[in-house]
Amino acid sequence: MYACKKLEKKRIKKRKGEAMALNERKILEKVHSRFVVSLCYTYETKDALCLVLTIMNGGDLKFHIYNLGNPGFDEQRAVFYAAEVCCGLEDLQRERIVYRDLKPENILLDDHGHIRISDLGLAMEIPKGETIRGRVGTVGYMAPEVINNENYTFSPDWWGLGCLIYEMIQGHSPFRKFKEKIRREEVERRVNTDTEEYSEKFSADAKSICRMLLTKNPKQRLGCKGDGAAGVKQHPVFKDINFRRLEANMLEPPFCPDPQAIYCKDILDIERFSTVKGVCLDTADSTFYGQFVTGCVSIPWQNEMIESECFKDINESKSEESMALDLEDKTESVLRPKRGFIYRLLKIGGCIDPGASEKEQVPTQL
Repeated sequence: MYACKKLEKKRIKKRKGEAMALNERKILEKVHSRFVVSLCYTYETKDALCLVLTIMNGGDLKFHIYNLGNPGFDEQRAVFYAAEVCCGLEDLQRERIVYRDLKPENILLDDHGHIRISDLGLAMEIPKGETIRGRVGTVGYMAPEVINNENYTFSPDWWGLGCLIYEMIQGHSPFRKFKEKIRREEVERRVNTDTEEYSEKFSADAKSICRMLLTKNPKQRLGCKGDGAAGVKQHPVFKDINFRRLEANMLEPPFCPDPQAIYCKDILDIERFSTVKGVCLDTADSTFYGQFVTGCVSIPWQNEMIESECFKDINESKSEESMALDLEDKTESVLRPKRGFIYRLLKIGGCIDPGASEKEQVPTQL
């Protein structure tokens, strides 16, 4: 089962989000990580561009932090999620990708309680040996160098990890309390000048890693001194995390979502929420849609392939050596003669008696 992320065409055009949508598709195509949502393929409908992604039924961390009991997690749970996010950032940085939008609502839980990073619309690939600039992100989670429009590489993501750990433990972000009504300029002032406060919820190690990740000078920040994710993983807060086992999916998560529960808030007025008025699509937009939609397979063709069972011919033509280990059939099977495409079409049309023997299987009607 997969999830479908629908990007409304009119909303994209109204917000001039073509570059962001195309960028997300390209980034997802490039990244293959256990800790980042995977892209299966893309297609378009009359009204939307669609990304078929890994399904994550466990909800996002923001919902779990604020809607299930008291705000925040116990430290063990927060550290486990932080370790998996760290692995995800490491995989992105291995491809020279800076994420730039790390926040609880972008971290999703799967059925088993493991996390994946999602929503890579603001991510950007950095050419080797170069830096980038750009005031992008979410208010309250942007690093000082992003707010001040300075050059950077991967430092904003380590700042974002510090904000995430702080919020998971404390129950609100370090520079803005939950639902606090405050101007953007004041939040940015706090990020640049104020020091975050720590309650008794933080152990010495948790407080230490937050302070090191929330260092305002990116050159002094944990993860930004040339050691990257390896330096972050060595912090004492992760002393009970075996990262090799974590990366091999061999560690048990501290929380497993209830398969019967729905971990999201209700959207009561879908029509009002999703409709964009006053925007018209024209033929010029088709060029962009053609760039976005790759790996698109028409629904009629998919149905024909399924009904005619032609995909079985493709599977049978593959040698055993070329088959992925997780697709191998471990049961003993009876070797059957291959049937051609014409045979299958005749069978579907009723021209061949399915109960006849191999020698008797000849068309009964044309």
